[in-house]
Formats: sequence, C-alpha cells, structure tokens
Amino acid sequence: MNKKPLKRAAILLSIFFLLASITSCGVKDSTIQEKISEATKTTPELSSITSAVKDGVVTLSGEVKDDAAKATCETVIKAIKGVKSVASNITIAPPPPVQAITDSTDDALKKGVTDATKDFPSVKADVADGMITLTGDLKRNSLPKLLQSLSTLKPKKIDNKLTLK
Repeated sequence: MNKKPLKRAAILLSIFFLLASITSCGVKDSTIQEKISEATKTTPELSSITSAVKDGVVTLSGEVKDDAAKATCETVIKAIKGVKSVASNITIAPPPPVQAITDSTDDALKKGVTDATKDFPSVKADVADGMITLTGDLKRNSLPKLLQSLSTLKPKKIDNKLTLK
C-alpha cells in the first residue's frame, strides 16, 4: 500500500485546519468596543453616539449636529482595527425652529423702529414677522424722512397706513 497519498491528505488537512483557525482568530468584538470607547474620549462628535459590535460589524446610533459630524463618526470607527463594516443609524439634528429666529429678528427690528419713530409721536408702528405696519397721522413733508429711517432697518415690508395731513 502506498503511503504517499495518505501523507499528502494528512498534510493538506492539517494546512486546512491551520488556515481555518488563523482566519477565525480576528479581533474580538469586545476589543473593538473598547477601542470605540477610547475614540469617544478624543473625538467629541462621538459623545452622543452609541455603538453595538457584532462579528466585527459596528452599528452606530444617535444624533449629531450636521453631516460633517456624521462623516467624522463613521470615518473614526471604520479606522479601528478589526471593524469589518459600519452600519450608520446616525441622524442629523433638525435646524432650530424658524419662529425663534423670527422672534429675535423682530426684537431687533422693534428696537430700531422705536428709535426711528421717536420724533413722530402721532405715528404708531407695529412689527410682526419682519414687517412694519404704520398707522396714525403724519405731515406729508415728514413722510420721506420717516420711510428712509425705517428702510435702513431692512424690514421685509413697510405697510404704510398713515393718514397724511
């Protein structure tokens, strides 16, 4: 009986098991999770992000302020040794409500309107949504001066409902 084919088969089988054990000895999920925790300390964008690791696949969840912060989180995690892929469930925070911006704009506009109309006691000026509404009485020759002062405040519109004398 020829023992060469058996030796070859035994060697090939040994090589197969050796390769299988080497490839299955990748970085452990717990090690990847530790590296993510370390990265969180040096990357502020990761502070609001949670992560889960399963078989080298990292799933990120949470909310960041913009697309750049999201991209930073994904890039940092992908660079960690042992990470096979990143599943990103990161969302972008919505912009602040428009009403808050309008309110602060209106506040600044109201202050400017108050200053511009102080020399015209018979004129009442209301500010809403960036628009100025003028009511009351005014001498015709004073109208250009008032409108010019109000125009420098750059309102969306000046609604002139004044009665001219």
